[in-house]
Amino acid sequence: MLGHLLFAVPLGGSLCALAATTLAFIGASLALGLVLSTMAGSQLQAMQMRMFILLPSIMLSGFMFPYEGIPVPAQYIAEVLPATHFIRAIRAVLLRDAGLAEIAADTLWLVGFMLVGLLVASLRFKKRQD
Repeated sequence: MLGHLLFAVPLGGSLCALAATTLAFIGASLALGLVLSTMAGSQLQAMQMRMFILLPSIMLSGFMFPYEGIPVPAQYIAEVLPATHFIRAIRAVLLRDAGLAEIAADTLWLVGFMLVGLLVASLRFKKRQD
């Protein structure tokens, strides 16, 4: 959206679809961060765990390399990561004029990931005083 406003990048699809998918991706990413935080014993450990999620997420999402070009077992891993669904939906909106109906599967997956992640994080959360 900012690229469209500042740099006049043409926006092919619906602004509503773009915003909905972006919000779902942000929520899914935050939920994943909360789950990792509940698993980590310290802030340093949480930052180290983040690298094991962040790098595969970028490499397997289809952002840097074509999704079809990665090995099939890696594609199974990529389907679990939120970035894969976000990249697929954003490309559909920007390049193919897709609306909410065409990207509903990816957006709903992101929302589902967010809800499951929040549930897992809330169940794992332990209040303590250090």
